[in-house]
Amino acid sequence: MANVVVVGAQWGDEGKGKIVDWLSERADVIARFQGGHNAGHTLVIDGKVYKLNALPSGVVRGGKLSVIGNGVVLDPWHLVSEIAKIREQGVTITPETLMIAENTALIMPYHGELDRAREAQVAVGKIGTTGRGIGPCYEDKVGRRVIRVADLADQATLELRVDRALVHHNALRAGLGLEAVDRDALIAALNAIAAEILQYAAPVWKVMNELRRAGKRILFEGAQGSLLDIDFGTYPYVTSSNVIAGQAATGVGLGPNAIDFVLGIVKAYTTRVGEGPFPTELHDADGERLGTRGHEFGTVTGRKRRCGWFDAALVRQTCAISGINGIALTKLDVLDGFETIKICTGYMLDGQALDYLPTAADQQARCTPVYEEIEGWSESTEGARSWADLPGAAIKYVRRVEELIGCPVAMLSTSPERDDTILVTDPFED
Repeated sequence: MANVVVVGAQWGDEGKGKIVDWLSERADVIARFQGGHNAGHTLVIDGKVYKLNALPSGVVRGGKLSVIGNGVVLDPWHLVSEIAKIREQGVTITPETLMIAENTALIMPYHGELDRAREAQVAVGKIGTTGRGIGPCYEDKVGRRVIRVADLADQATLELRVDRALVHHNALRAGLGLEAVDRDALIAALNAIAAEILQYAAPVWKVMNELRRAGKRILFEGAQGSLLDIDFGTYPYVTSSNVIAGQAATGVGLGPNAIDFVLGIVKAYTTRVGEGPFPTELHDADGERLGTRGHEFGTVTGRKRRCGWFDAALVRQTCAISGINGIALTKLDVLDGFETIKICTGYMLDGQALDYLPTAADQQARCTPVYEEIEGWSESTEGARSWADLPGAAIKYVRRVEELIGCPVAMLSTSPERDDTILVTDPFED
């Protein structure tokens, strides 16, 4: 039985929530391995909409174990609030269905305040963060001053961790014109929420290895998209963690040999939220049409997404970096009705042809897309559940995408409804 990693292969918002939910029916365990509550996952099940941020998408499926791994940074107050909202929708969440790694880093209120204060510094340029403290928390993790889930269980350790963190943060806050953190109030707030968080705490690395040896199917759920990866994304307009498939093992405490299949989620066009380069971005009626038909607004921020044609060069790049075995192509129906559709096959940089996006930011900014035009289709693909339901031109588009990215389509999604999916290859049976 295969263990499957799901990663976004563009700038996020590719439709991972639906695909993870679809796959979770076949899995025993669903594990989040990076990111924080800056990620948004929207699930539509029997017409009911669930919006998740920190919780793994598997929580809405009964009988599954959902895991928040050590690669995640976790806002404990947000988590408690999110659990309460999901319970109001009839979802049962208990320590038997949700597990949090004891070594998971916790996002403190001062992380969000620092995040927002930095974004307000116009002189240094905006990154386009969600302002939720994800980046500053990862900084503290690397700086060895973060507070972790296990620290909540011991008062002396907790106070030591808080004091170490505040030596750094209060000095930083003074430079930004922010008041010093109230140490005692912060410790009191952590003590007040400790029991609610600790009931889910466990040595996830140990449990996951035991589950793997027992032959359980594990679905690793990534957040954001590969082009936001801290190392391989469009730096500095990136998230603060590794988003690519290799992080799945590190982010829950398993070896890399635990990964059997990598599924890349790819939208049939391209979108991006926030700042940063976007070679195929459209500022015309076609871009507006994609955004309107695709309902392109961020789940977390509500910000309007920038829209553009499909960039095969970028997806080819992310498929290579994550070792993607197959893609799930989503939102094909948004392209219905276009007379012609463009696909970016590469770039021109100062008169030189490139088949990849260069690393240097100034070069990325000067890259112009090289397009190939493909015939569109007038028929609807919405709700298609087999190849026979698709117009011939739509099938030709999908096949050309496969050729250009060098990776086969394993799944095809034709609406937000989970059953409107064409399965070509079952990742769990590959």
